[in-house]
Amino acid sequence: MPETVNELKRLLEANSHARISLAICDLASGYQLLASPDVAFHPASTFKVGVMMEVFHQAIQGEFSLDDLWPVKNSFVSIADQSEFRVSAQDDSETDLYEHIGEQLAVRELTRRMIIYSSNLATNLLIQKVEARRITQFMQELGAKDLIIKRGPEDNKAYALGMNNSATARSLMQVLVRLAKRSVVSPEASDEMIAILLEQHYNEGIPAQLPAGARVAHKTGWNDKLYHDAAIVYPPQHTPYVVVIMTSGLPEMTEAPTLVAALSAAIYAQLTTQ
Repeated sequence: MPETVNELKRLLEANSHARISLAICDLASGYQLLASPDVAFHPASTFKVGVMMEVFHQAIQGEFSLDDLWPVKNSFVSIADQSEFRVSAQDDSETDLYEHIGEQLAVRELTRRMIIYSSNLATNLLIQKVEARRITQFMQELGAKDLIIKRGPEDNKAYALGMNNSATARSLMQVLVRLAKRSVVSPEASDEMIAILLEQHYNEGIPAQLPAGARVAHKTGWNDKLYHDAAIVYPPQHTPYVVVIMTSGLPEMTEAPTLVAALSAAIYAQLTTQ
């Protein structure tokens, strides 16, 4: 174990020019390893985990069913000035949904696309329905006071005014620990949300260097300045643990995922050899 702790320290020191936050919790022991866990970041797409949780929360309250059909449209209202904006397919990581504009899709399918393929269009459709303020309120009820959702993706006027979502590594860890313990909304809802996260399409971060038998339920998030990954890891011979790694100041498509993968491998080695 000292070797893996030293490897984590080495990786962090080697990248001291970047901003890096870690929050790790072993579910069985309660052991936590934290490094700058309360630094606020723009969460990029990791905030979509909170959107999913509030979708399931409102569904179980009977406000709608996950099987309800909702219209797919590309017209949203900016929180900056109530003007209309559209989401760009060219800037979205999932483009198939744009082929369904004018049709209807189930809430469950929109939620899957938001998480698995990080669809910005699906995210805005869901936020339009469940409301950003209610997502934030539910995150606070789950104990994550620093996970704040104000708007959906590509509200550029709001972005320019600094009206942005915010998260810390600790806050994302807190909601994922609740999810891993099957205590978000209900055990059944938690299981379904975990199953969706296990289907994640973008696996260049936390899962990339883990053994083949390890399952990872996670959500990535990135833009041209940031790269984050937030996960529940299920080792084959160990109890699950939660790990959140948030970075800024590294190239998001090259160095950042490589560093996150290396940190994840060191964390896995540390926790599974205890």
